[in-house]
Amino acid sequence: MNLGFVVNDIATEEQGYTTIRLGMSAVNRGHKVWIMGAGDFAYDADEKIRARARSAPKKKYTTSQSYLADIQGKKAISERITVDDLDVLMLRSDPSTDMGFRSWAQASGINFGRVAMRHGVIVLNDPNGLAKATNKMYFQLFPDEVRPTTIITRDREEIRAFVKQHGDAVLKPLQGSGGQGVFLVRKGELANLNQMVDAVSRDGYVIAQEYLTAAAEGDTRLFMMNGHPLRYKGKYAAFRRVRSGDDMRSNIHAGGKLREAEITDTHLEVAEIVRPKIVQDGMFLVGLDIVGNKLMEINVFSPGGLGSAQKFEKVNFAQAVITSLERKVEYMKYYHRNFDNVEMATL
Repeated sequence: MNLGFVVNDIATEEQGYTTIRLGMSAVNRGHKVWIMGAGDFAYDADEKIRARARSAPKKKYTTSQSYLADIQGKKAISERITVDDLDVLMLRSDPSTDMGFRSWAQASGINFGRVAMRHGVIVLNDPNGLAKATNKMYFQLFPDEVRPTTIITRDREEIRAFVKQHGDAVLKPLQGSGGQGVFLVRKGELANLNQMVDAVSRDGYVIAQEYLTAAAEGDTRLFMMNGHPLRYKGKYAAFRRVRSGDDMRSNIHAGGKLREAEITDTHLEVAEIVRPKIVQDGMFLVGLDIVGNKLMEINVFSPGGLGSAQKFEKVNFAQAVITSLERKVEYMKYYHRNFDNVEMATL
C-alpha cells in the first residue's frame, strides 16, 4: 500500500500525534508512507497532483520518537511524489491551527485531495465532507437531540437574552480549537458579558451554548471508524478528559488531565444517532467528545488521542486503522480487476 498523510507542517509534528503513530504502524506493516505539509502541493501542467513529501528510511521502528526523528531529520527520504499514484491519502491537517496567519493553508488539503480523488486515490476523510466542516456550524447539522441548546451570533443583546433564558452558558468562537477563547458566563453575573463577547467575536461569530452541568466531570472522547465506535481486541478507542482546578475547560492544551474511559450504553446511543450523517459525509475516522448524553464537539479533521486510548486500554488502535485502510485498497483493486474488465468486454 502506498499511503500519504497530509499535516499542517512536518516541522511542527510531535511524537505523540496520532498521525505519527499511524504512519509508524503502516511502515512496520511493510507499507510505503509519505508525509507532506499543507503547503507542499502542486497542480502540474499534466493535470496531476504532486507534492514535496518525506518518507522514513527504515522498515521497522520501535518508537514514534525515532520514526518522527527520521522524518524530520537529514535521514528522511525527500522526494517530489505524484499524489495520484498513492493508494490512500489521509487528510490530517487542522484548519483552525492555520487560521489567521496561514489562512491559505486551511483548505489546501481539501482542494488538492478532491482532485486526487478524481484520479482514483482513496481520500480520507472525504474532502467534500470536510469542506462542509471548516467551522463549528457543521456541528449544528447533527440531530438536535444530542446537541446542547445553541445560538450563533455577533449580537451582544441576543447573547445576553440567551443567558438569561437558559442559565449558565459557554461562549466560544465559531472557528478555533484547543479551548482557546472559551468563556463561562453565569446567569447572575453579566457585568463582563460585553467584554467577553468582544474578545470572542474579534475573529468572527460567537457560539453561545447552554452549559452542561455534567461537564464538571469532564468529557469522553470516543473514536469512530467507518461509522461505528472503533473497537479493537474487545476494547473501545476512548479516553476521558477532566478539568484541572477551577478551569472549566478539559482540553489537554488547557491543562486538562487524562483518565480511563468507561464506555456506557449512553455513549453508544449518541454514536448511533450521529452515525448516519458521519457515513453520509464520508468521515472515515472521527472523534466524538461526549458530556453526559450530549455531544460537545465532533473532530473530523485530525482527531487525536489514539495514543492516549492505547495507554489506558493496552491496545494499539493504530493497527486497527491501518487494517481498515488495507481492506479498502484491496476492495478497490478487486473492483477494478472485475468490473473494469466487464465494462471493456461490452465495448
